Amino acid sequence: MVRAAQPYCDFVPLRNKIRAHAPNTRTSPQCRSTPSVTDSPWGAARLALTVFFTLDGFLFATWVVRIPDVRNQVSASHSALGLALLCLSIGAVLTMPVVGRLCLRYGSRPVTVGSLALLSLAVPLPAHTHSVAALGGVLLLFGAGYGGANVAMNSAAVDLVAQLRRPVMPSFHAGYSLGGLLGASVGGLLAGTLSASWALALGGLLGLAVTSAAGAVLLRSPDAPQVAPDRSDAAGQGAGRALPRARLVVVMLGLTALCTAYGEGAIADWTTVHLRDDVHASTGTAAVGYAAYAFAMSTGRVGGTWLSIRLGQARLMLLGGLAAAAGMVLAALAPTVPLALGGFVLVGLGLANLFPLAIAQAGAAGGPQGVALASTLGYGGMLIGPVVIGFLADAAGLPLALTTVAVAATAAAFLPLSVRRR
Repeated sequence: MVRAAQPYCDFVPLRNKIRAHAPNTRTSPQCRSTPSVTDSPWGAARLALTVFFTLDGFLFATWVVRIPDVRNQVSASHSALGLALLCLSIGAVLTMPVVGRLCLRYGSRPVTVGSLALLSLAVPLPAHTHSVAALGGVLLLFGAGYGGANVAMNSAAVDLVAQLRRPVMPSFHAGYSLGGLLGASVGGLLAGTLSASWALALGGLLGLAVTSAAGAVLLRSPDAPQVAPDRSDAAGQGAGRALPRARLVVVMLGLTALCTAYGEGAIADWTTVHLRDDVHASTGTAAVGYAAYAFAMSTGRVGGTWLSIRLGQARLMLLGGLAAAAGMVLAALAPTVPLALGGFVLVGLGLANLFPLAIAQAGAAGGPQGVALASTLGYGGMLIGPVVIGFLADAAGLPLALTTVAVAATAAAFLPLSVRRR
């Protein structure tokens, strides 16, 4: 068994820290109440769950690269397509709180398998629609699978983090990022060979096959102790104070996720436009700009566990947020292409671990419902980011609008410090 570089006490769920300082609660040491390790750091459960994160990113990217084909098929204008895509987000946001309750009732692992199966079944459907209304209806189902998968997977990951006594949450999100890169790359290579209907159908079939195989492994693995707020002594004065404080912690961590996702959404939609229009990069170089950002984020998440252990989660989030803010100012205001590309790489490295660590700590404080709330807030940030940037760009120019990402990253850097004090 491989031991963590630091005691698990440093990563004990926030709810236990809250209860430890509340009056009239048990005073036994925190380490004695933590769950025992029943899985190796790279055991079957962690591998299977990483596969699910990778599959989630792959399926979403498979759909994203085919959006232009589907738009032409349904003859949608830009505004009509925007409304249809909004249905995907609505389906995700409406589903997330429900999935949090399902995880509490049935366990996060079965809900993870069911959500990925639903997402795999929904992936081929947009290619068979012939109107904007039909596309919107299909994307509601797609969003339900995608949002449900994100809440259930993160809830299962939070439980596994507690079981392994290691801050391994960034490694799961590294799988998501790598899956997105793989899906975009494969989708781009097959764009001239396969039609959208065939490409999405093959993606859905692959998703079902992987879900069946990884789901069998995940469900057979020993269950991790579910991390959820302890209400067994809610009548006590200390617990009565601790639970509202835990909810406040979850909200603040959700705001951290929102600020981080604001930047991710803005960069995803506006990086190429900024490099082309403001920095005067070629079409190919502009595409490389976003790829460099995405690769930097994947790299940062691969090393996220090691950095979390060496630096501590709060310090890593502080340094990451400040690095992302500096990188965004550089990328937004740089007069040359190399400086702008360097700025986007720094943004990717800085933002890499903010979202996964915020979700992990929200799950530690509030269980699956904490994950659901923080994920919903985070997803909201990804929704509003591109829209806000667009309005600000019309009013003050795109470079100045992109500097708001630096402001959000700075807020994401300091919010976890406030959480730690609480």
